[in-house]
Amino acid sequence: MAPDPKLRSAGLPSQKQVIELLDGEFARAGYEIEDVVIDAVARPPRITVIADGDEGLDLESIAALSRSASALLDRVDKTAAPYVLEVTSPGIDRPLTTEKHYRRARGRKVEVTLSDGSQLTGRLGEIADGAVRLVVREGSKANFSVRELPLDGIAKAVVQVEFSPPNRRELELAGQSGKEAGA
Repeated sequence: MAPDPKLRSAGLPSQKQVIELLDGEFARAGYEIEDVVIDAVARPPRITVIADGDEGLDLESIAALSRSASALLDRVDKTAAPYVLEVTSPGIDRPLTTEKHYRRARGRKVEVTLSDGSQLTGRLGEIADGAVRLVVREGSKANFSVRELPLDGIAKAVVQVEFSPPNRRELELAGQSGKEAGA
């Protein structure tokens, strides 16, 4: 595949070059590069590195990864045109698509659309043997049940934003003590 002429004209590295350069450093820090987006048309051009890890990505970690990424990219080509480097997490609206996404979201509230089109909202529990446990509310009271859903039977799952603390019983059923969820 020929290099994108817009990237060459902006003097930016390719997506592949950025991943190859940063992957080892991010892995040593306990994070994985999920994607790299290069926008050579923006003024100034922008390189966005989207990373995630099993413990999530807090502001302190983002700052450390940004400093490392900047230093590594600066060493590659000192004649490159100025650009903005952004290191970020995938964001809460990213659909859960792999088993590691579900594992990383354990204890979080999710909206799930099943292959048959039905929808459930619940708290993610354990993931094992290609299935996820989902704690769902039964009725209007704080009665909960646990449903086991095969991952291949889930068409879409998205983490939901919560503004109040979750129910203690719901967290227990999800296998969380309360400190891990939403941290």
